[in-house]
Amino acid sequence: MHRISSTPRTGWQQTVREQGVSLARWDESACYVLDLGEVLRLEALTAELYDMCLAAARHVVEQGRYAEFGVPEWAVPAIQASLLSGAPSLCTRLDLWYDGHRAPKLLDCRSDVPGGLVETSIAQWYWLEQTRPDQDQWNNLHERLLAGWRAIAQGLRHPTVHFGWSQLDPAGGDELAAGYLAGLAEQAGLAPRLIPMHEIGWDGERFLDDESTPIVTCFKRYPWEWMIREPYGRVATAANAMTTWIEPPWKLLLAGTPLLATLWQLYPDHPNLLPAFPGRTLELPQPPSFSGNPVVLTSWMVSGEGGRTHTAGAGLRESGVDGYERFVPHYVTR
Repeated sequence: MHRISSTPRTGWQQTVREQGVSLARWDESACYVLDLGEVLRLEALTAELYDMCLAAARHVVEQGRYAEFGVPEWAVPAIQASLLSGAPSLCTRLDLWYDGHRAPKLLDCRSDVPGGLVETSIAQWYWLEQTRPDQDQWNNLHERLLAGWRAIAQGLRHPTVHFGWSQLDPAGGDELAAGYLAGLAEQAGLAPRLIPMHEIGWDGERFLDDESTPIVTCFKRYPWEWMIREPYGRVATAANAMTTWIEPPWKLLLAGTPLLATLWQLYPDHPNLLPAFPGRTLELPQPPSFSGNPVVLTSWMVSGEGGRTHTAGAGLRESGVDGYERFVPHYVTR
C-alpha cells in the first residue's frame, strides 16, 4: 500500500455533496494504491478478527463480565437474549493499524454505529469509475448491505422499519447514513420511515413515531452506550419490549478497550492484537504516516443470509491538524 497525489475531479465538491458526504470529511487530492495480494490477506485477517470479536462477546456473556463494559445489571438480560437468539444485525467496521509492510493490528471495533458507510460504499466507488475505470477497488459494501437487508427482511414481523439518527453530529453524517440505509432497505422490499431519535415517543406501552405509528423495528444511528444511560433505556431493553432494535443490544460488547482486553486474554500474543488489560487505558500506537498523513484502514463485515457474515470492502481515514478525519479513496491494481 502506498499514497500518491491525484487530480480532483472537476466539480467534485457538488458531486460528493449530492452523494451525501461532508466536504470536510472527503479528500481526493490523493489516493491510496493497494495490490490484490495484500487485499486478499487483509480480507482473510478481517474475517478472522471478526470471528475473534464474536468469541470475545460470547465469553463475556458466559462469564458475566458485563461490569467491565459499563453495562448495568438491568440491561444484561437484553444483551444475553439478543446474542443467543441471533437478533438481526447488519454491519461492523474494524479499524486496523496497517503500514503496508508490518503485521496489521486491530485498533478498534465499531459495531453499533459505525461511521464511513456512504464514503466507502458510494463516494469512493463513483470516484473510481470516473477517474480510474480500468482499475479495481476493495469495495462491494453497497451490494453486501443490500443483501444484508434482504436477509433481515425475511425475519421481520412487519415490513415497516424506522430509521432513527442522532442530530448531535454537526456534519449530519448520521442522518445521511440513515437515509442511505433506508434506501437500501426499500430496495430489499421493506417500507422505511426516517425519524430523528428525539422525536420517538413512548405511550406507556410502546415506542411511537411522530405520527403515533408503533415502531416495530428501528434501525438506529444512535449508540446503545447512550441509550442505556437515558430515561427510556430500561424500556427499550425490557423483556416485553415491542421494538426490535438494529443494531441489537449485544453490540455493546464490541467496542473499546474492554473488548481489546478480552481479546488479549483469549488470544495472548496474537500477532494482530495489541496488548490490552482490564481496567487500564490502552495506549494506542501512532497511526502509520504516509506523506505526513496519519492513516487508519477500516475494513467492513456485513451480515447476510443464514447469519453468515462477509467481508465487504475498506476505506482509509486520515487525520490532520484541523482535527477532522478525512476519507481518502483507494484503488487496487489489477
